[in-house]
Amino acid sequence: MLAAENLVLIRGGREVVSGLSAALQPGTITAIVGPNGAGKSSLLLGLAGLLPPAAGSVTLDGQSLARLHPRVRAQRIGYLPQAPDIAWDVAVEALVALGRLPWRDRGTAAIDAALQALDLEPLRHRPVSQLSGGERARVLLARVLVGEPGWILADEPLAALDLAHQLSLTAHLRACAQAGQGVVVVLHDLGLAMNHADRVLVMKEGRLIADGPPHSALAPPVIAQGWGVRARWLGEPGSQALIAAEEPEQTEKTWG
Repeated sequence: MLAAENLVLIRGGREVVSGLSAALQPGTITAIVGPNGAGKSSLLLGLAGLLPPAAGSVTLDGQSLARLHPRVRAQRIGYLPQAPDIAWDVAVEALVALGRLPWRDRGTAAIDAALQALDLEPLRHRPVSQLSGGERARVLLARVLVGEPGWILADEPLAALDLAHQLSLTAHLRACAQAGQGVVVVLHDLGLAMNHADRVLVMKEGRLIADGPPHSALAPPVIAQGWGVRARWLGEPGSQALIAAEEPEQTEKTWG
């Protein structure tokens, strides 16, 4: 279990997460959503052990992340930032292989599996400088997956992907959860959270305003509170779309 207890995080001298508590379960997909500036990315950093708590704690199976050796923490938690930098223009295979560093082995089979899972085998020997934004995003996620961590924490992993690769990656993350890994993703697309997450944490101004299964955490009153938008859901479970209008007289918009 990955758990935050009364967690307070500070960035740039400002409190960005305020007294947040949540116990996340392995084998599930948890989506963190909220308006801009809600503290979603900061919370993910805290859960990854990369932003030390100003108060409260983050624990993994009851053990404080702060007390884990960095290499052990890297073995157990894989973190993908929203806009990761690539320092060297290496081949795709070499960049993905960096995800095996915490294990100090070559991990050939794991590298092959990650490349195949994210449709990167044809790009295996291509320099990363020659990749599109979406291709780079998949390579960086493969670098996380190749480490075979117990927890996958990803900040907007679907943002740069086309529809086909969004669906493929979502299916792969579901397979990771079914295999027992914990998956935590920050999302802006509420439709993705509603249709693909097991649990949704809704944040606003650094605090949780809802926590539960998608149908309750993303209910119309919660959306109104968090985003200031009147909304309703249409469709069957697993393929619902959000219909929203800021004012009654405005034309309704569909957010898939």
